[in-house]
Amino acid sequence: MNMPRSVFLPLMGHDIHVMEWGDPSLPPLIMWHGLARTGRDFDELALALSGDYFVICPDTIGRGLSSWADAPNEQYVTAYYARIAGAMLDHYGIDKAAWIGTSMGGLIGMHVAAGENAHRISALIINDIGPEIPDEALDRIITYARELPEFSRMAEAEDWLRTVYAPFGPAPDGFWPRMAETSTRRRDDGKLTLHYDPRIIDALEAVPGQLSNWAFYERITAPTHVLQGVQSDLLTDDILARMTDAGPRPASSAFPDCGHAPTLSNPEDAALIASLLQKLTS
Repeated sequence: MNMPRSVFLPLMGHDIHVMEWGDPSLPPLIMWHGLARTGRDFDELALALSGDYFVICPDTIGRGLSSWADAPNEQYVTAYYARIAGAMLDHYGIDKAAWIGTSMGGLIGMHVAAGENAHRISALIINDIGPEIPDEALDRIITYARELPEFSRMAEAEDWLRTVYAPFGPAPDGFWPRMAETSTRRRDDGKLTLHYDPRIIDALEAVPGQLSNWAFYERITAPTHVLQGVQSDLLTDDILARMTDAGPRPASSAFPDCGHAPTLSNPEDAALIASLLQKLTS
């Protein structure tokens, strides 16, 4: 079994926490998480693919074990996250990497694949997001993420996560207990809360245009594939249809029992991703 390594990278004045999986000599694969999540969301998928790839799962600035922003409205934005991603590629000396991005991680991947580091993305798998976010879906996300809940017991946190993230769909038995452990931190008063800086939502509202950028998407040339939760309110059928007819013109795969966003934590998910990566990079 490939055991993960927890490391902290000094990037652009921040401590960026990364979980590394697999042999660093293998082809690199970046897995980037969603808005209020952490790189630990990919534990199951990273383990499954770590025999064939050097898997890198960062915590975005302001999430998980990474440091928080000094200037939230300037640093909690997609363009800045993409710059950190470029610095991370530099740190590892990576010329080419495949990218899997869930939700916000998909937006960051699009930004990287359309920007100055576009030549470094060998394949892009976008999990349940497009270059446009429906207002209703954005309002839903802001509503649940704005106020950090508090929990007296880890079991309460797990119940909350199961409810709020029910659209994630089917997951292995150990997924939710592990999600609770990796999604929470202990406050000074002993209570548990979620593991992110609440100011990420302030920045999201202050710079709303960062979430819609068809012009960037049109510039992507890397081989691309899109994953859609069939019940998703974020990647709707009309947005997906426009994506498949623009930019990299990707094919897509549907997850019928999921909303936003598929966990990619099941063995069949790993098999699909492995097959897609092989096709996209061959």
